Amino acid sequence: MCDTCGCNITHGNENFIKPGGKLHKTESGKEAVTVLHSLLNENDHTAKHNRDHFDQHQVLAINLMSSPGAGKTALLEATIQQLDKNLRIAVIEGDLETENDAERIRKHGVKAIQIATGSACHLDAHMIHQALHNLDLSEFDIVFIENVGNLVCPASFDLGHHLNVTLLSVPEGDDKPAKYPVMFRSSDFVLISKSDLLPILDDFKPDNAKRYLQDIASTAPILEISSKNSHGMPEWMNWIQQQISQRKEYLQQHPVSASHHHHTHSHDHTHDHPHG
Repeated sequence: MCDTCGCNITHGNENFIKPGGKLHKTESGKEAVTVLHSLLNENDHTAKHNRDHFDQHQVLAINLMSSPGAGKTALLEATIQQLDKNLRIAVIEGDLETENDAERIRKHGVKAIQIATGSACHLDAHMIHQALHNLDLSEFDIVFIENVGNLVCPASFDLGHHLNVTLLSVPEGDDKPAKYPVMFRSSDFVLISKSDLLPILDDFKPDNAKRYLQDIASTAPILEISSKNSHGMPEWMNWIQQQISQRKEYLQQHPVSASHHHHTHSHDHTHDHPHG
């Protein structure tokens, strides 16, 4: 869990443990464990709030995870270019520093909100909640959340999204699912990215990656994909369309009441909003 690197405390949730914060005073003797447990509870509470907010507007939220440089932003650029033009897309970008990825997305005419996480190696639900202040969800059908490049911590934090998509790039090697089982076990879809490099980096065996996924009891479908030559892109597009339709069908049967959201845009203004 994230108590190993201390990244469980982020600028999104640190207000809980500051003097006067909800978790500032904890039961003596168990401070660290209690605070960590409570922070995760607060995160899950906010994540549920975020998910209700997405559902109320019938927006599908997909969390993209991978190690740094696996091609998440390139995949988003290719997706924006090839996805049905009637589908309205927004992107929330998470990085330690810089607006580089958000700027790449904005060049395609798509709304992108950058969250600079500082020292935190993952996004959390509070950061997403703050970002949602800058997004009018009634204008979108799908929101992609590009998490910080990291194969450990992002898997442990619910953001309020509906689906996890994990990229495993060919240059990384086919054994990553075995080394990072929590990340790959939480995935709803695994993309072997940069598949155009398979002929060159022939020590990456897609069958090995699939076997490692089976070994960790993952039932996620796996697809070889390339943002460069569009290999696998039609299947990826179909999957997205399918997930949007399934979510809408689900929400027709399980409507979300609007009552929880009368305060979404009126509270929490003590936080600095990220620049959108």
